[in-house]
Amino acid sequence: MARKIGSRYTANQILGRGSAGTVWLGEGPDGPVAIKLLREDLASDQELVGRFVQERTALLGLEHPNVVSVRDLVVDGNDLALVMDLVRGTDLRTRLERERRLSPEAAVAIVADVAEGLAAAHAAGVVHRDVKPENVLLDMQGPLGPGGSHRALLTDFGVAKLIDSPRRTRATKIIGTPDYLAPEIVEGLPPRAAVDIYALATVLYELLAGFTPFGGGHPGAVLRRHVTETVVPLPGIPDELWQLIVQCLAKGPASRLRASELAARLREQLPALAGMPPLDVDEPDVEDGDVPAEAAPVAGEPEMPVRVRRGAVPLVPGAKPDSNRDTHTSMRVPAPDELAGGARGTARAPRATGAPRPGSARHRATTRRRRLTLAVAAVTLVAAAGVGTWLATSGDGPETTPDTKNSAPASP
Repeated sequence: MARKIGSRYTANQILGRGSAGTVWLGEGPDGPVAIKLLREDLASDQELVGRFVQERTALLGLEHPNVVSVRDLVVDGNDLALVMDLVRGTDLRTRLERERRLSPEAAVAIVADVAEGLAAAHAAGVVHRDVKPENVLLDMQGPLGPGGSHRALLTDFGVAKLIDSPRRTRATKIIGTPDYLAPEIVEGLPPRAAVDIYALATVLYELLAGFTPFGGGHPGAVLRRHVTETVVPLPGIPDELWQLIVQCLAKGPASRLRASELAARLREQLPALAGMPPLDVDEPDVEDGDVPAEAAPVAGEPEMPVRVRRGAVPLVPGAKPDSNRDTHTSMRVPAPDELAGGARGTARAPRATGAPRPGSARHRATTRRRRLTLAVAAVTLVAAAGVGTWLATSGDGPETTPDTKNSAPASP
């Protein structure tokens, strides 16, 4: 059913739902638009509405070929909406779920597009704060780029910042998506442009590998890994590209590249990546301590590798994530001792297809079997040695080891 949004727009059809609101296909004075209508409980939050109005100038002034432009911000009664350009295509998450991983050339071309969009945003003083595949749209109407990639546009600018009001999150909450959160956010520092670079490098890793470098299991475990663990190389990745990812995943924000530098470096690598097939790697198994209770193995059942799909958690308390895989979260900031606990030094290591990951359930099961085999062999050797000693000392001749504790006294 169509509904009016303000005096200038009509929302005709729902395109998707998220924990923060609903995206509609709409019509405005200049033609079709996408309208993100925030939830009514958010629209009734006067502090949030005030922040909404404050962000208007910055968001409306952000124009770039790799950014989904915000045309208008509507505050009308219970309606709080962002009116955006309509992109004819799909989001990057949908493509990733269909193909599992992309060729290095296509992945780098897409991320270079997003980096150029971020460079324009950062130059305008806007930090996205929620870079992830769900917020990257692929324009299916334009020509194909390197590796068969479509032009990528970053959307949802301003949403995370609008929701992250002091009253709603205070100083003890985290707003963002766990898999893509920079360490400084987990540690409670204010988000700067470098958090977008960290998130975008995570997206690039995910496009190449099919999984994120620190994700998997409980969100709290994911947050800890961002702070305490280092990323390990992907099998088969070109060294120059890997070093670029490592630099942008640095724990220290100052060590990361700026968005414009990242875009330029990625473009330089495209010729060398032409024709390279997708990487052949398996997703790491989830650690036992990172498995939610409902996914834990049943007592008495054989231990098997556990793979838990990363679930979506809502941006706003009381909301349930749904069809568009909106995976914001508002979480307690971990204490320093919690972040330090359980660190292993490196993230869950990817490995070649079929090989068990060190520390995984399958690897531990294999290790236990090997230890049991060695233990049985050791017992057998000890028993054999004991029999040999008894045979050697049970003859009629003089005792060869009179000082042995278990030896009988010599006959007179």
